[in-house]
Amino acid sequence: MAIPDFQTLMLPVLQACAAGEIRAADLVEALAKRFDLTVDEQAALLPSGRQTTFANRTHWAISYLGKAGLVERTRRAHYRVTARGQQVLATSPPRIDIKFLGQFPEFQSFRETPDRDHAAPLTSAAPEASPVLTPDEVMRRAHQQLEDALAEELLQRIWTSTPKFFESLVVRLLVAMGYGGSVTDVSKALVGGPGDGGIDRVIDQDALGLDRIFVQAKRYARENVIGPGAIRDFFGALDIKKASKGVFVTSSAFSTDAIQTTNLLGKRIVLIDGPQLARILIRFNVGCRVEETLTIKRIDEEFFEG
Repeated sequence: MAIPDFQTLMLPVLQACAAGEIRAADLVEALAKRFDLTVDEQAALLPSGRQTTFANRTHWAISYLGKAGLVERTRRAHYRVTARGQQVLATSPPRIDIKFLGQFPEFQSFRETPDRDHAAPLTSAAPEASPVLTPDEVMRRAHQQLEDALAEELLQRIWTSTPKFFESLVVRLLVAMGYGGSVTDVSKALVGGPGDGGIDRVIDQDALGLDRIFVQAKRYARENVIGPGAIRDFFGALDIKKASKGVFVTSSAFSTDAIQTTNLLGKRIVLIDGPQLARILIRFNVGCRVEETLTIKRIDEEFFEG
């Protein structure tokens, strides 16, 4: 089954805490068994790679139950049900979610803090309509939407640029990724010319220039798909240079036949299409810059144990 959202976990968390004090890690393990999660589902990580998605959602369920006064922290990473929580369980609720917790004044106060209403549509959506998100998942989804829009805008700018600019952009990106050896000025990268079989740029892979990367850069419109012929031409150009590897970058896409041809050839040719290029540009801050950084902070448990 899919990993349950944090509101679906609220009632099971409360029920588990009712059996007595329980350690958070044991709670996560018990709930994983209750929901019959697979090993892969239990191991699925957040984008940060620091915590599993299931553990993160379980902790958010604990946090929200705590805001409503239904569970309490007894010591580091240990929780138990409160008297109010016992009263709630005595009524045998079919589900506990944000709407249910809204009956408690402490939770209402928590929800009414400044700027919290901005996130309300995502965290208070009807549970039957779609899975709801934890606050940090809301931020990650918004971040993904911003990156999607930025990637599209980058491609739009590239499509209106000149082929020469596109070649320079590709070299700038490779240098930002750590290639190019000691080259800091992209204009110093070797430029392909007559007889080079379409090779656009050549840059050193290491600081001593012992190995080189041969680059083919094609600034094409979205609908202009690159076929296997262009791949074979690039392969031939690499063969003439006695090169064993190259990078073929386009602002459009590669056909299925082109990809299959690349896999069959005896040289290492890396294909980067438009969408991939945009993502890599964003990752290495080429053609874009950081405008604002939002930091998610959590309690430092060791600080309070001293």
